[in-house]
Amino acid sequence: MPSPDDPEDARQAAEDEASLIERLVARDERAFNALVRAYQRRVFALVVRMLGDRAEAEDLAQEVFVQVFKAIGSFRGESKLSTWIYRIAINLGKNRTKYLRVRHAGEQDELEAVAERVPLGEARGANVAPVARPDEMMVGKQVEHIVQQAILQLEPSFRECLVLRDVEDLSYDEIGAITGLPEGTVKSRIHRARAQLKEIVEKALGEKIP
Repeated sequence: MPSPDDPEDARQAAEDEASLIERLVARDERAFNALVRAYQRRVFALVVRMLGDRAEAEDLAQEVFVQVFKAIGSFRGESKLSTWIYRIAINLGKNRTKYLRVRHAGEQDELEAVAERVPLGEARGANVAPVARPDEMMVGKQVEHIVQQAILQLEPSFRECLVLRDVEDLSYDEIGAITGLPEGTVKSRIHRARAQLKEIVEKALGEKIP
């Protein structure tokens, strides 16, 4: 069986993508449905990490695909289709984040509220052992919530690079193509984002993370 890096596989993938784009430009509804099936999980995973709200993320993911369909005629093929879609998702995510920040101004800081309810020992245990009991499952969800809220506290330019790298597992080159940043800047922002995230989580848990 050919490997994913096989030249023939790469050529076929490029042809398939070109065919899909051609059908999208022709406003083929079946092509649009195929596009959504191919990318909806990745787009949703990206925007939910940016927004921290599943309902908002579901709404934004739909908006991403609407914008992709509307703007597909402007796609010049200078990058992979997935890169272009991510770029649209990032830009829409930035705009929605600004809107949500204004809308939620003055509300209680959820990170501190959750941290007060999570004993440090229990939180650590949830990270190293499979959860089974209902109380342990709740602690695990609370810890995950703390981390998500910590991600939301990062500077937006740092957060998008961190999510693309550590959540989406994209290469530095791919992140650079999506954000328009040089590779050195991408690496620097990811490094600083990880440091900020560690500091925020440590503050929430009340103890240093090894």
